[in-house]
Amino acid sequence: MTSRPKRVLSGMQPSGLMHLGNYLGALQNWKHLQTEYECYFFVADWHALSTNYADTSRIRVFVRELLIDWLAAGIDPNRSIVFIQSRVPEHAILHLLLSMIIPMSWLERNPTYKEKQEEIKEKDLTTYGFLGYPVLQAADILLYKPDFVPVGKDQLPHLELTREVARRFNDLYKQPVFPEPKEHLTKFPKVPGTDGRKMSKSYGNTINLSDTEPVVRQKLKTMVTDPARVRRMDPGNPELCPVFDFHKMFSSLPIIEQINRECRTAEIGCIDCKKLVADRVVETLAPIWDARAALLQNPSGIEDLVQAGSQRAATIAKATLQEVTEAMKI
Repeated sequence: MTSRPKRVLSGMQPSGLMHLGNYLGALQNWKHLQTEYECYFFVADWHALSTNYADTSRIRVFVRELLIDWLAAGIDPNRSIVFIQSRVPEHAILHLLLSMIIPMSWLERNPTYKEKQEEIKEKDLTTYGFLGYPVLQAADILLYKPDFVPVGKDQLPHLELTREVARRFNDLYKQPVFPEPKEHLTKFPKVPGTDGRKMSKSYGNTINLSDTEPVVRQKLKTMVTDPARVRRMDPGNPELCPVFDFHKMFSSLPIIEQINRECRTAEIGCIDCKKLVADRVVETLAPIWDARAALLQNPSGIEDLVQAGSQRAATIAKATLQEVTEAMKI
């Protein structure tokens, strides 16, 4: 018997427009992985309800925009299985079954649970759905028995919870149904936003993949810098500057070294420094903008490929769920 190729699974919530943090933190990694592994990438539209349950008016729009950004950024449906979570109902069924066996203490110790409640104070997140979303996340992963899950370091506790759920299920029902997926760490787990905090839709500090060139340049002009550089002639410390973080992500090594040197001696000002990095960001986004424009001309084509991807994903999910129900004798 021949073994199947190594499998990767990852998903993303359609909670807003995709930004550079999503691109650098996830999509670039996905593009590389799809050349080496069997990849499953899904739009986690049910997960979006965990924080946006009170206003679902834009979820369908965000699902469509997310798919367009993925395809424009290089996710190839001929190499990867691209699908929408809610079109594969086995995700919800496995979530229900796993929720029966997971201890409450495992969910309450989740570090993101309290952090998000503090971060998003304008919403009531004291819901079962928000407390239990790691169980749905575990179901999303375990359905496809992936070898690797691309994550940032801050997401490692979630993946470890998934592994604990897999172990608990296998131990309870004396069947090795679920292998334990390993992490595949992303290169840029934290991308700064225009205000210096982590780029996040919640903070309103994003540079979106769908932004036009003038908007991108304007946002970068307003980006915070080293707070010690009050005047043009003040020397700075690039390691304290979010703009320099952008240079390390987008600029060539000679430019990075130049900025590192000239900022410390005040040979270059923040305005010129920002313009240099804006040129590189625009250079990176230009092919994505062109691809987006082409995709928008054929919306039915996007629906066709997602439907095909969802059907392929459902085939794997149904087979796993059958193993689950047989192990549980239900």
